[in-house]
Amino acid sequence: MTTEFREGALHPMVAASLTVLGVNYEIVPCDPAFADTAEFCQKYGYPMETSANTIIVASTRGAKTHCACLVQASKRLDVNHTVKGLMGVSKASFATAAETKDLTGMEIGGVTVFGLPKDIPLYVDAAMMDQPYLIVGAGSRTAKVRIAPAELGKIPNCTVIEGLSLA
Repeated sequence: MTTEFREGALHPMVAASLTVLGVNYEIVPCDPAFADTAEFCQKYGYPMETSANTIIVASTRGAKTHCACLVQASKRLDVNHTVKGLMGVSKASFATAAETKDLTGMEIGGVTVFGLPKDIPLYVDAAMMDQPYLIVGAGSRTAKVRIAPAELGKIPNCTVIEGLSLA
C-alpha cells in the first residue's frame, strides 16, 4: 500500500496518536530529500542535540522481539549493552529498513515515537529530557514534529533510561 503525503503532512497514525495522547506539538515541514537527520539539521539549522532519532531494535536470536529507542542525533545508541539488557536478549541489532517499515508503517527518515504498535516498548535516553525542545519524526519524510521533552511522558509505554546512548 502506497500513501501519498503532502509536504508537512503527518502520517495518519502519527496524527491520530498525537490527538489521542493530547500532545502539544508543532509541525515542521521538510523536503523529503532532507528527511534524514543530519541533512535535516544542516538544511534547516536545527542542532543535532535537539534532534532525535527513533531507532527500532530487533532481537537476533530466539523469538523475535522489538523495541524503539529515542536518542539524540549527536549520539550513538548502546545496542550491545544497554538495549539488549533492557530487551532481555542475548543479541540485538538495528532493524532493517524493510523490517522497520513492516513493523511501524513508517519509512526511515520519518520513524517516530508516536503511532508505534502498542506492544513495542519505548526507551528514551535521559539526555533528551534536558533539551529545550525535541525534533522527532512525523511518520513521513515530509515533516518533523517539534515537542517539549515532557510530552514524551504522555506515551504509555515510554521509559526514560540513563545511559541509553554513547557519546
